[in-house]
Amino acid sequence: MSADVRIERVLPATVGAVYDAWTRPELLAQWYCPNPQLELKVDADVRVDGEFVVHMGPHVVRGTYLELEPPYRLVFSWAWDGAADDPSRVEVRLSETPEGTRLLLTHTGFATADDAANHRDGWEPELDRLISLLGAAQV
Repeated sequence: MSADVRIERVLPATVGAVYDAWTRPELLAQWYCPNPQLELKVDADVRVDGEFVVHMGPHVVRGTYLELEPPYRLVFSWAWDGAADDPSRVEVRLSETPEGTRLLLTHTGFATADDAANHRDGWEPELDRLISLLGAAQV
């Protein structure tokens, strides 16, 4: 198994709406956790070298925005509080399709294939929640 995560989805919204869902803290707070039972709090300073902190119940992940190309691409580091591993890297690419927006998420830099698999298991339901949010109301 690869030590990288690559997920592709087509989302029922415009590129701008999907980019907003990734960059507006009030929207991130509606979907950015795989477990809807956990309290979710997001603080994000969305600019190159800006930082974000996401509290998913007792779990905290933080990172720094490395590259931003609105509304088509964002890249950020990803590190769990208390983990000894180096930060990993997430890249989100968005492109227009007749059905809405093609999202390609690539998460790289994991220490092990198991760590990558665990993150894939987290991203999949998160992206399902994002699709539900975008389908329920245009953001």
